[in-house]
Amino acid sequence: MTKRDAAVDDPCPVARSVDLIGDRWSLLIVRDAFDGMRRFTDFQRNLGVARNILADRLRRLVEAGILAIQPSAEGGAYQEYVLTARGEQLFPVVVALRQWGEGELFGHEEAHSELVEKKTGQPLRRMAPVGEGGNLLASGDTEVRKLPQ
Repeated sequence: MTKRDAAVDDPCPVARSVDLIGDRWSLLIVRDAFDGMRRFTDFQRNLGVARNILADRLRRLVEAGILAIQPSAEGGAYQEYVLTARGEQLFPVVVALRQWGEGELFGHEEAHSELVEKKTGQPLRRMAPVGEGGNLLASGDTEVRKLPQ
């Protein structure tokens, strides 16, 4: 199998984003980091991913500035992976994927996890694009404009 070219020169923000975080393991690593995981062994145990694949995805996420490596809070030789400010900006992406999955991929009575606000214990309000005036937008209400170079 040949390795595909990275989309670093693609003018589409979606293509560049998917190239960086669009594979299963990268997104699940980011999800787990939001859930408080920090150590390689914890990611590996939770995801069940091969060590070499996990090491590669963690390396890519660190190189992209989404995760940073720091010494373990407990000391010793361990290091931890923590979300950077850039990585924290992926939270709405993870929430949107979660909410779409909850609504489209589970039966009405089928058990699944739920994201709730810690303070109230209530589920998050469904994310949706809104216009300047606060009105909900559908895809037909938007268009892509190419920015001048």
